[in-house]
Amino acid sequence: MHASCIFDGPNRRSAETVPVFIIQWGISMKAAGLFLMLFAVYGCTGKPYAVEPAAEADSAPTQRVYVVGHGWHVGVVVAADELNPSIPGLKERFGEAGYYELGWGDEGFYQASEITAGVTLRAIVWSKGTVMHVVALPVSPDNYFAGSDVVDTCLTAEGADSLIKYLSNSFARDANNNLVELQRGIYGDSQFYKGEGRYHLLNTSNKWTAKALKSAGMEISPTFKLMADSVLAFVEENREACVR
Repeated sequence: MHASCIFDGPNRRSAETVPVFIIQWGISMKAAGLFLMLFAVYGCTGKPYAVEPAAEADSAPTQRVYVVGHGWHVGVVVAADELNPSIPGLKERFGEAGYYELGWGDEGFYQASEITAGVTLRAIVWSKGTVMHVVALPVSPDNYFAGSDVVDTCLTAEGADSLIKYLSNSFARDANNNLVELQRGIYGDSQFYKGEGRYHLLNTSNKWTAKALKSAGMEISPTFKLMADSVLAFVEENREACVR
């Protein structure tokens, strides 16, 4: 056999051709493996982490929580009285609010005065930090967001407690354990605060809401809840009525 050939016959490959084929195959496999590794690392984890409700939780669902759709993004609404004890800085800022709507996202995208392709790309691949957006609602979200999709469900006391912990953990604090105020919010009486965690393609604002629902005790898989419609549909299909 000639030194430059690997195989004899019509299908023989030169010694130069086979290594190129093998290298291309190896690169493809490495790229696929890297994607799977990144998906496993970033798709399943990322601050703020979901908070597991108490395992022995078995109380009746009595505490209502809302999810509001804003097109590409969904927010979580809870009664102000339930969140103020864990985050007193909100009461100091907003006074006697009836409810809070909360959202989490990339600091550049969420606070941008104009959404451009560059702002969006930086949020996905090069986020510099995250923010929490809080809106004080004087009335129920059904009335306040009359033109938006609003769905609700009721939680057990244990689920409500772990949800509040998750929401509290989503805010960054300074050295004195105070909230870090940023600029005014987008609409209504609202405020941006410095958030915990890093935004990227597999840790989005909608996944943050899905982790909030998981913390509340709902059987949701946050990994695949990257679109607003999928989160809203899940709550609609799995909602619990309140027991009075």
